[in-house]
Parts: sequence; C-alpha cells; structure tokens
Amino acid sequence: MHTLRPVIETGYETLLLVRLLLEMRLPSLRKSSVAEGLTVEEILENWLKIKPVIMEEWSENREALIELSGKVRDEWMDTDFTTWIGANRLYPGVSDALKLASSRIYIVTSNQSRFVETLLRELAGVTIPPDRLYGLGAGPKVNVLKQLQKKPEHQGLRLHFVEDRLATLKNVIKEPELDGWNLYLVDWGYNTQKERAEAASMPRIQLLQLSNFCTKLK
Repeated sequence: MHTLRPVIETGYETLLLVRLLLEMRLPSLRKSSVAEGLTVEEILENWLKIKPVIMEEWSENREALIELSGKVRDEWMDTDFTTWIGANRLYPGVSDALKLASSRIYIVTSNQSRFVETLLRELAGVTIPPDRLYGLGAGPKVNVLKQLQKKPEHQGLRLHFVEDRLATLKNVIKEPELDGWNLYLVDWGYNTQKERAEAASMPRIQLLQLSNFCTKLK
C-alpha cells in the first residue's frame, strides 16, 4: 500500500485502492474487469484510467465515498482520539519550522479541513486561521492559487507553492496566469523516483529537500 500511496490525491481513493488490491489477490471477491493480472506497476502508471472504470463497475459515488471516509475518521477521533492522533506524524523539523515561519503560510490540501486543523494543533502546536486553510471542497489548487495571488496584501511579494504531486504542479504550469509562482516538488512526499527525475528536468520546478524546506520557512 505504501508503494501505491503516490497515486492517491484525495483520501476516499484509499478505499478504492484497498478493494482493488483485495480483488487482485482474491479472485473470489473479484467484481472488476481490471483486477485479473493487474500489477502494482500498472496501477502506478494508469491509476487515473483505472479509477473511473472500477467506480462504475462497483457502482460507487465520489461524494458518498468522501462522506463515508470522513464519517469513519470522525467516529475514530470521537471514540479513541489518542490512538487516532498516534497514527499520524509530522516529518522531522516541520513543527518548529511552522512555529518560526517568518512568512505568511497558507495550507492548500485535498484533505478535509477539520482533520488538518486537528493535526496541526495537536502535532505541531500551530493554529492556522480558517481563512488561510483551503481544504477539500475549496476547488482545484490552481484556482486557489489564483485567488491567493490576487489578494491586495500579496501584491509585489514572491509567492511559493510547495507540493508533493507532480501532476498538480504540471496543472499550475499550464496556467499562464500563475507564471509568477515559484514551484517546488518535495522529495520526501508521496511521489516516485520517476516523477522526481521528470521534475528535475523541468525548468519551472525545483526539487526541495526536507531540511531546505524547514530552512526556507524559518
């Protein structure tokens, strides 16, 4: 599962991926046309094509899966918060970097905001104001970046976007309106060596190590 984590953009996709892996391993459970003979490497390469196929064949709905995923997480937090928070962690140095950051920080994430707020508060000791946290439902990240750069207080500033999905950075590059952003692909996040090599060949994108990320925030 850890190997395949880079394909997941939004949490609900984890449910689809786990079920697909079970169907690959257990023919008796198989209800999709793609599971037989499918390999991990093929999932990494073709997840965006596979996902709509299995969702249709399993009669799954994106919004329903998002609601289910959030509901299960809420129940876990309500019944055993200590175990839930213990199952999460921040990368080394990130907590101090957030606390000591000299620049204004915005969080733009595909996770639900209430979970991100809790993780930052409990693990980093940091509270991000609601107007600086754009979670699931805020729209595509490219649209959020457009909103942020139009804010009067950001005029004339250097804007930086740090991301762990190469596909998202490619979407930013496609938008001429966002040419002023400095783009970074982190080398410690959920991406593959192949993606990092591709990013290194792209002039707009800088590869960012964890230590450098923490230094830049401070």
